[in-house]
Amino acid sequence: MTAVPSVSNSITVRLTLPARATAVSELTGVIEENGGLVTGLDVTASGPDRLRVDVTAAARDSVHADELVEAMRGVHGVEIGKVSDRTFLVHLGGKLKIESKVPIRNRDDLSLIYTPGVARVCMAIAENPDDARRLTIKRNTVAVVTDGTAVLGLGNIGPLGALPVMEGKAALFKRFADIDAFPICLDTQDTEEIIRTVKAIAPVFAGINLEDISAPRAFEIEERLREALDIPVFHDDQHGTAIVTLAALRNALRVVGKELENCRVVLSGAGAAGTAILKLLLKAGARDVVVADALGVVHPDRDDIASGSFPALAWSAEHSNPRRVSGTLKDAVKDADVFIGVSAPNILTGDDIATMAPDSIVFAMANPEPEVDPTAAAQHAAVVATGRSDFANQINNVLVFPGVFRGLLDAASTSIDEDVMLAAAKALAEVVHPDELNAAYIIPSVFHPDVSKVVAAAVKAAVLGTTVEEAESLPSIDAEDAQFIG
Repeated sequence: MTAVPSVSNSITVRLTLPARATAVSELTGVIEENGGLVTGLDVTASGPDRLRVDVTAAARDSVHADELVEAMRGVHGVEIGKVSDRTFLVHLGGKLKIESKVPIRNRDDLSLIYTPGVARVCMAIAENPDDARRLTIKRNTVAVVTDGTAVLGLGNIGPLGALPVMEGKAALFKRFADIDAFPICLDTQDTEEIIRTVKAIAPVFAGINLEDISAPRAFEIEERLREALDIPVFHDDQHGTAIVTLAALRNALRVVGKELENCRVVLSGAGAAGTAILKLLLKAGARDVVVADALGVVHPDRDDIASGSFPALAWSAEHSNPRRVSGTLKDAVKDADVFIGVSAPNILTGDDIATMAPDSIVFAMANPEPEVDPTAAAQHAAVVATGRSDFANQINNVLVFPGVFRGLLDAASTSIDEDVMLAAAKALAEVVHPDELNAAYIIPSVFHPDVSKVVAAAVKAAVLGTTVEEAESLPSIDAEDAQFIG
C-alpha cells in the first residue's frame, strides 16, 4: 500500500521568493508535483521585490519531506530559511503541565493551602482514608504506566522513548474525559519490580492504565495488580482494543445482516490484544473463533502449545477453534465471515479476502501498515476497517479508554470486569444511530461529542448494577463534596 501525505509528517518552511505574479503558484505547484499536500500558506512579510512566505505541507515521511524542501529550493529565486517539523514542535517541552486549581496570592492563601491549615486535612484523611477521594487529586487521577517494551509498532524502545506516547495518552484523557492522567515510565522490565512499584504509587491514583507492556508479561502484571489493588487496573492494549473491536463488529454485523454466534471469526494475533479480543468475543456470544499467530493456526496439538511453554497461548488453544482447523492463516480465512487482525503488515492479499464467505467483514488493524491493503480488501469484503485515520472506519482505542475510566471514577469503582467491558462496547456501538449506519460508518469519530459521556454512563451503571438512568440520577461527586463540607 502506497503511503499518502499525512499531518504527522508535516513541515512548515519559511522562505523568500520574488514578488512576481506566478511565484506562489509555482511554489505550490512544485510541492504537489512531488507528491506533497499544501495545507497552509501565509505571506508573513512583503517588500517591493520579494515576499516572505510560510508554507506548510504534508509529506509521506521524513525522507519525502526533505525532497519537498529541495523541490521548493529549485523554484527560481526561492531562498529557504527555517524548516520546522510540526510534529516535533508540538512535542517541544512536553505536552503536559501541572497547574494549581487554587490561587496563592497572600499569606492567608498559603496558610489554607499549605501549612498550617493542611495539617488538619492530613489528619482527617489519616483517620478516615476514604476522605482522600474528596480532599485530594486521587478521585480524578489515573496513572499511565509503561516499561517501554512494546511501544506502538516500534518495539522495545525503553522508558524515555515511551514517554511521548504516555504524555499523549494523558492529554487524551484530559481532552475527552477531563481526567488528570500522569505518565509513569518505569526504568525496569522486571515483572516483580513493576508490580512492586505500581503497588507503591497506587495510593495517589483512582485507576491504573497499563500501556505498551510486552506479552506475556503484561498478562501477569495486570492479573496480580488487579488482585493486590483496590482501584481498577486496565491494560488498554488488551481491553481497550477488545472493547472498540467488539463495538465496531456489532455494527458491521448489523450492516451485513449476520449474528455473531453464527459467524466464523478468524483472529490474527495471539498476543495481549488478540487474547483480550478473543475473551470478549466469547463473552459476547461468539462460538467459532480461530486464532492464528506467526506459526499458524493455534490449536492444542501444535508442538509449542502442547509442550506447555506458553500458558496464555494454551488458554487460547483450549477456548477457541472448535472445528480444530489447522494450517496457515490463509487456510483459516477461507469461508470465514469475519477477519480481525492485530498482528503484522501485509500478511494477506485481496485474493485471500476473496476466499471468505459472502458479505465478509475485514478489520485489519495493524499499524501503520494493515494486514491487508484496505483498498484490495474492499474489492471483496462488504465492510472494511483499519486502525488508520486515512480510511473509513478507524478502530481507535481513544474511543474507549477515556469514557471507561470516567465511568469507573464516577462510580468509585475498585475493579473492572468483562461485564463492564461488554456494557462499554454496547454503548459505543449504539452511538451510531440506525439511520447513520452503513458500510463506511460502523464506528463514530473520536471527536463525536457523545462518545465519552455515553460510554462513561454505561460503565458507571454496570459498576453500580443499575440502569443508566438510575446511575445518572445519583448524586455527583460535587454534590457529595457539598454535603461533606456542609
